[in-house]
Amino acid sequence: MGLIKQLMGLCLVFGWSSWAEATPKIEYWELENGVGVYFVSSHDLPIVQIKLVVDAGSARDPIDMKGLASMTAGMLEEGTQKRNAQEIATAFESLGVEFGASVNQDMAVLGIRSLSDTRYLTPAMDVFKEVLMQPSFPGPSLEREKQRTLVVLKQREQSPGDIADRVFNQLVYGDHPYASEPIGDAVSVRAMTPEALEKFYRQFYVGSNTKMTIVGDLTTSKARRLAVTLVGDLPKGEKAPAIIPVEMPKKSIQRHISFPSTQSHIQLGQPGVIRNDPDYFPLFVGNYILGGGGLVSRLAEEIREKQGLAYSVYSYFSPLKERGLFTMGMQTRESQRDKALLLLQKELQQFIDKGPTEAELVAAKKHLTGGFPLRIDSNKSISGYLTVIGFYDLPLTYLDEFNDRIESVTVEQIKDAFRRRLQPDKMIIVTVGDGRK
Repeated sequence: MGLIKQLMGLCLVFGWSSWAEATPKIEYWELENGVGVYFVSSHDLPIVQIKLVVDAGSARDPIDMKGLASMTAGMLEEGTQKRNAQEIATAFESLGVEFGASVNQDMAVLGIRSLSDTRYLTPAMDVFKEVLMQPSFPGPSLEREKQRTLVVLKQREQSPGDIADRVFNQLVYGDHPYASEPIGDAVSVRAMTPEALEKFYRQFYVGSNTKMTIVGDLTTSKARRLAVTLVGDLPKGEKAPAIIPVEMPKKSIQRHISFPSTQSHIQLGQPGVIRNDPDYFPLFVGNYILGGGGLVSRLAEEIREKQGLAYSVYSYFSPLKERGLFTMGMQTRESQRDKALLLLQKELQQFIDKGPTEAELVAAKKHLTGGFPLRIDSNKSISGYLTVIGFYDLPLTYLDEFNDRIESVTVEQIKDAFRRRLQPDKMIIVTVGDGRK
């Protein structure tokens, strides 16, 4: 076990330095049951990272049971037809395997990281397949997870940042499935049953609704056999239906939530773009200049450095299958809230009207293209990119073309994209803080 942990640590700390020099080759094939497989081979370290990406995010939750997608994914490792949760955890730990499950609005992701030696990988695949194919959703474990989730929900009610996120999301999305938090709400969580989880699992965890990513120390032939072994027996099923489009707000809405705090949380934004939008790169580069570049962004320069109104101020696009959020935000002293909000709106309007300067664009391109190799220098980071490429049907050449797409962005493209995609007069604005004054 000591050697295994050391090797895993080396993978995390040092990554795969050879990938910093060239983008990896992505191979793709499809199994008979509809599972699409994305594979990148690298033999620098004896590690394999595997993810299953299922179109089973919170947007698939039933109207009367929000949080079901998240609970279903989390309960997969709580018991199978052969093992209980402790036995599953012990089996993975004895092999030095890391297992994880997560859910966002669009997708559920199940993943493991294992040594590539067949003495570890083969039994790891057996346990992983058991978790995937034979979940039992035991009642006692579900009740425990429900109580844990209710505690988390209660804690979020005491966090001004979480309150701002929740209200902002609800106001931006209204009745759209993206409006709900993936974790759900107290009423829905209490109503969950093993039967409800089983029904959700049977509908969405099928071949036609699943992508698989494999990154690491395998040949193509071994990766193909591994894919068939792990997911080849999934029923083909049916692909999940398209998510309904997100509508833009018809007018601006401003909401203040009183909360006993000396700091006010400010969020403003509206629906942004989908993940494979043709404007993605102009918006990506433009937002880096506006507020996505940390301390070198325009918002940080104007609001943090010149005005001293906040320690951190930001903006970002979160593209999804349908329009994800465009968000700007910051924390500031309660007495400065109105001034800070006006300045955020002013900076956004100026950026839409005038765009960035050529000097800002050159600096942004230098940082984004120069830092890109470091973002694909490990199996974990490559696996993350493959997840996005596979789920959103991006081209296999996405990584190869990334820097060229960045370099081709112009000031006029950024101005044009921001003008068409954002409507400053229809922003959703949420503030959380002490409103007694």
